[in-house]
Amino acid sequence: MPEWDRQIRYAAHKAEDFHVVPGRSDNYLFVEITLFAGRSLEAKRALYRQVVERFGRLGVDADDITIVLHEVPPDNWGIRGGKPASQVDLGFKVDV
Repeated sequence: MPEWDRQIRYAAHKAEDFHVVPGRSDNYLFVEITLFAGRSLEAKRALYRQVVERFGRLGVDADDITIVLHEVPPDNWGIRGGKPASQVDLGFKVDV
């Protein structure tokens, strides 16, 4: 995926508004990623490793990270004037 095509939102929650899984620290992170469906399990594992590694550089323990992928078929994304993403040249491969 090209660097220019990343939309990132961060949402911080007050401690009293965010349930932390028992046994996790105050650094617990719940990472949700919405992406086109079609990536292989190997590609997903590589993504999980990168997320854990990068947060690890910030001092977050791997056990304090939960990652959930929301896979959406390209037909369900309206982009570039409302065209289904399945009918648009995205500039990158999804089936990796």
